[in-house]
Amino acid sequence: MLGLEEGRRAEHKWQDYSIHGHQLVCHFVGSEYRCPDFKNPVDGDEVPVPHFGIVLTVDGFHALANRLRSHKVQFIIEPHLRFVGKPGEQWTMFFKEPSGNNLDIKAMTTPHNLFAKYNVV
Repeated sequence: MLGLEEGRRAEHKWQDYSIHGHQLVCHFVGSEYRCPDFKNPVDGDEVPVPHFGIVLTVDGFHALANRLRSHKVQFIIEPHLRFVGKPGEQWTMFFKEPSGNNLDIKAMTTPHNLFAKYNVV
């Protein structure tokens, strides 16, 4: 559903994936594991922490959001635009993967601002 390519694996121990050109290693920790839920307020949203994030193009972001909606994924934070008019303006969405870990998917409206230094107010 996320479009990840499977890589190396050690059966029942870990699995590598290519997540849009970045390595994601998932370790088996048992069926009862769930990531703890904490929240941090960010631009009007209650962002789950900890979380793992990936950055897509704007078109890639919307294509993935539509695919997730078609699979009835429950969003923690629905896809929307935040930090409007600021250097960090971005499309963002949050949801849990099957083990309960929080995923942050974003697309910068100005990609070179991904790591721009500024104070978010």
